[in-house]
Amino acid sequence: MKREAIDEFFRRLAAANPAPQTELEYDTPYQLLVAVVLSAQATDKSVNIATRRLFAAAPTPEAMITLGEDGVAEHIKTIGLFRNKAKNTVALSRMLLERHGGEVPANRDALEALPGVGRKTANVVLNTVFRQPVMAVDTHIFRVSNRTGLAPGKDVLEVEHALMKRVPKTYLLDAHHWLILHGRYTCTARKPDCVACCVRDLCNFRDKTA
Repeated sequence: MKREAIDEFFRRLAAANPAPQTELEYDTPYQLLVAVVLSAQATDKSVNIATRRLFAAAPTPEAMITLGEDGVAEHIKTIGLFRNKAKNTVALSRMLLERHGGEVPANRDALEALPGVGRKTANVVLNTVFRQPVMAVDTHIFRVSNRTGLAPGKDVLEVEHALMKRVPKTYLLDAHHWLILHGRYTCTARKPDCVACCVRDLCNFRDKTA
């Protein structure tokens, strides 16, 4: 996709949704961090159902540690890999208290040192909470980037680096949310809704749906 097309691509996404937000429900940076950790291989909808109960019982790192692994697991047992996620949630809560005074750090290395937190999770927190211009590439963004020709890449890291180079700075701060929402609701995995797509004429996908 050429530079002019990329500029127009994001101009249209921005016009359609001027203030994109994550669909994960949270009240504090800590709760967002936990929600993103729980969202691995799970839908935001299923995570929200689980965290409404979890955060009511344990809204802070201290309360999460008190609840313990079994208590956390009981609240999140409806989502995949819940036992391992419960273990990581308690462990990261303890590490936040021990190393950061219970506060979520605004630093990639510090975030990735937390149990259950990888590059994608760190990028989501840095972008959503601390408004840093970083790109968290999930399956939706990976698909949209390759399918449209926006930023092709063999793996998520390659796509992330390509997006960071190709997305205009004007749009970089919110690009993560625009792309994930576009992939979730329009440029879907099984059958993209090309008729309803606001950027279909800019897209390089050959097999557009009618």
